[in-house]
Amino acid sequence: MLDDALRLLACESPSSDLEAVARSAGLTAEVLGARFAAAGLPAAPERIVIDGVTHLCWRFAGPTRVLLLGHHDTVWPHGSLATHPAKVADGVLTGPGCFDMVIGLVQAAHAVAALAASYGADAVAGVTFLVTGDEEVGSLTSRALIEEEAAGADAALVLEAAGPGGALKTERKGTSMYTVQVRGRAAHAGLEPESGVNAGIELAHQIHAIAALGDPMLGTTVTPTSGRIGSTLNTVPASAAIDVDVRATSAAELERVDAAMRSLTAQLPGASLSVDGGINRPPLERRHAQALYARADRLAPTVGVTHLTACAVGGASDGNFTAGIGVPTLDGLGGVGGGAHADDEHVLVDHIVPRTSLLAALVRDLLTSPA
Repeated sequence: MLDDALRLLACESPSSDLEAVARSAGLTAEVLGARFAAAGLPAAPERIVIDGVTHLCWRFAGPTRVLLLGHHDTVWPHGSLATHPAKVADGVLTGPGCFDMVIGLVQAAHAVAALAASYGADAVAGVTFLVTGDEEVGSLTSRALIEEEAAGADAALVLEAAGPGGALKTERKGTSMYTVQVRGRAAHAGLEPESGVNAGIELAHQIHAIAALGDPMLGTTVTPTSGRIGSTLNTVPASAAIDVDVRATSAAELERVDAAMRSLTAQLPGASLSVDGGINRPPLERRHAQALYARADRLAPTVGVTHLTACAVGGASDGNFTAGIGVPTLDGLGGVGGGAHADDEHVLVDHIVPRTSLLAALVRDLLTSPA
């Protein structure tokens, strides 16, 4: 399993580079496909390219009953291996994307292969393994594919990294993403600044209004993030923009913020604004995960996983989409470690085999004893 993970980590796959994502898809198909072939399963996935983004899908006979869900793109730019080498030392796996979520892909493939090797290929009939290529940038090309594959399934099991201490993720906030564009009027900043309409000042008004839309009591966060103002030092800026990240635990809160964002109005005479974007992922609510977590908790001691816990997190995943269409969804079944997207990203090796065994037990339990 570590060999497979190190091979995948050696192929950098920043979401924004479609050629890199395609190369990553090819290697992922090769490495994981070899595990399936060794267990007597079809090795080659369906390769699905949507708007240049490459996704992979293995279907193991019959309609989907259990969807295993992961992604092979990462947030790490080219050259990250030089500063964050992929290696195993002192019981820790490191490398860009190891925790989010190379090890989750490896665990899923080995769990399915182990079931087939132990009980025969028919033991995984009804399992579909979907690996997307744009999760880190909002799953814009893969959302419809995810929802199509999940529709009618008994369960979606998401191989994203575990929560603190190996907790399974039973709640995720929904997300929205916006860009607010402001238009003013340019003028020379020294000769006649009064002739201009300062888009930067207008944007400052909007940033305060946007930040005020959050509701800490309900866990709703509305965060202005990256911004852009003007073009040159000596010009009253005619344009400015701000990106906005929204997180909420309920669909109603996402809709409230969405309506408020679209109601923003310019404050300075002569200024105007537009709002692009919208709701990206619905929330993963605990009611969609509760029964699956109960199964996992029951099975955990039989495979050496002790003290299993659940957690709620602010980050979203593709599990939000499956829960959003009403499919029971359990997330955080991937690696145990920490530092997702950060310099200290790592996986604790001792947990890899027990977590893979837990996933295999959960898949078999769902196929033999459906809800």
